[in-house]
Amino acid sequence: MLRPNGTVDDCIFQGDNDELTFHLGAFVDKKLVSVASFYFERNDKFPDPYQYRLRGMATLPEYQGQGLSSALLRTAFPVIKQNQCTLLWCNAREKAMGFYSKVGFTATGDHFSIPHVGKHVLMSIKID
Repeated sequence: MLRPNGTVDDCIFQGDNDELTFHLGAFVDKKLVSVASFYFERNDKFPDPYQYRLRGMATLPEYQGQGLSSALLRTAFPVIKQNQCTLLWCNAREKAMGFYSKVGFTATGDHFSIPHVGKHVLMSIKID
């Protein structure tokens, strides 16, 4: 799901095992159906000194639209806040912008392409 034309290795990111990185998963009948990874990573386009990055969010097609990704985000927000961070940002795929907007993210800047992945836009949400 995350890299449909890639390999499993394409889903391994630098920082996956860092101390402040955390990964969440949603299970249905003991089957992992949705995932999200959160990295303590600052983007210079935002003034907040402490930030998290959402990376690698994906849900199996047959489970999309059921609120699982939103639930993962609601679970992550208090963890991010507990780590003294005030902002969560991501490079959102263009086709996922509606989802991110619906849960409170706002777009910043122009759309851009990530090679072998597609068109994206920088999005963020303040963590209160």
